[in-house]
Order: sequence, then C-alpha cells, then structure tokens
Amino acid sequence: MEKVIYLVWRDPKVDLETFGKKLRGDLATQLRAIPSVRSLQVNVLDAAVAAGEGLKQTNSNPPLETVVQVWVDSAIEHLRAPVDAAIAANVGHFAAYLVTESQPLRNLKHPPKIGERTEGFAQIALIRKPQAQPYAEWIDVWHNSHTKVAIDTQSTFEYIQNVVIRPLTANAPPLDAMVEEGFPIGALNNPQVFFDAVGNEEKFQANLKIMMDSVFRFIDMSKIDVAPTSQYKLI
Repeated sequence: MEKVIYLVWRDPKVDLETFGKKLRGDLATQLRAIPSVRSLQVNVLDAAVAAGEGLKQTNSNPPLETVVQVWVDSAIEHLRAPVDAAIAANVGHFAAYLVTESQPLRNLKHPPKIGERTEGFAQIALIRKPQAQPYAEWIDVWHNSHTKVAIDTQSTFEYIQNVVIRPLTANAPPLDAMVEEGFPIGALNNPQVFFDAVGNEEKFQANLKIMMDSVFRFIDMSKIDVAPTSQYKLI
C-alpha cells in the first residue's frame, strides 16, 4: 500500500466552507467507488478552526488551504489515474506527492470516527529542509532528535510525519515533508494550551524556546507553511 498526499485548491468563486463539504461529500463518494482506495482523509481550513488564524504561516502562493490524503494499493500512474481524475473533477487544481508515513504518536486520545470531524484540530505544516543540509542529517535530526522534543513540549495527541519520496504531478511546488499534529481545540488561540503549560508562564517560555531552537535545526523557516485544519476521516 502507498500513501498519496494531494494539496488541493478551490476555484476562487467557491467559498471554503462549500468546498470542504464538496470534498467530504461528492469526492468521498467517488473515491469509495474505486477498489484500490483503502483510506481517505480530508483536512480543511473551515469555520471550526477560524480562531486559529494566528497560527498560520504562509510562504507559498497560493497558500495552503486543503489537503486530501489517500491510501491506495499502488501509486503507479496508470493505477492511480482514477483517483487523480476524481480529485481533478472536484477541485480547481492540485499537486500530488508520494510519501512515507510515520506515526510516532498515534491518536488514541480522540480516535477519529468515519464521516465525522475529529476532536480538536490538526495542524498541518509543509516543510522544506535547509538547502545546504545533507539529506541523511536532515532525517536524523528530525526523526531521531526533534520527534521527542515536539511531543514533550506541546499538547499534541497525534503526530504524523510524511516524508516526500517524489512529486507525482507536473509543476508540484517543491516539498520535502508534511507534518500533521493533533491539538486540543483550546490551543487554537491559547499559546499556553499549545505548549502544554496552562497557568505556568515559566514552563510556557521554556517549552517555546526548546521547540523553536529545535525546528531551526532542520526546517527552512523562510519557506514553511503552517495552518490549523479540521480533520475528517472518510474511509
């Protein structure tokens, strides 16, 4: 089985709420009819995460808006074609990437339910590694050092690391990885909740510094895109 991440953008004439409903409705129905599709998840910046505007970091044009994650028997082009066609029929345009998925922190606290919005919110980050950093060093720092830092300093109940193997569509924006982290809803606009330090300013400042010092070791912060999303598991 392989995992494909689709960054999708709507026609500007369609509002984001309507677009999200279309993906959870029409697109999900079409993908359920494709035998090779084993699982489907949609992440969208809908009204439920509007309070998290301050968490956004945008360095791409068009900005990160919606992500469709599909698990298929094979991502080989001709076998993936029906999935691409369904995506294309429901979005303005898209970029697809083959990824490997690692789940160092599974969501056992608020397990997703098919067809429903997962509790809390999922923060999505699109990551580009520093250009001069060797690939092996980048992976080592992220997976074998930063992973524990992220879990220890934040209120995350889910942490998923998607390493991009290769782009699957022409003109896909350069991307090295996508991270998805589940947070309690209060973390949308309360930094102390985000950094697992409610009512403790000293712990908040310490966790913030540890986290920021760590991310600069393996992320080009001038190219990162971050957005809070609602997570919907649909298959």
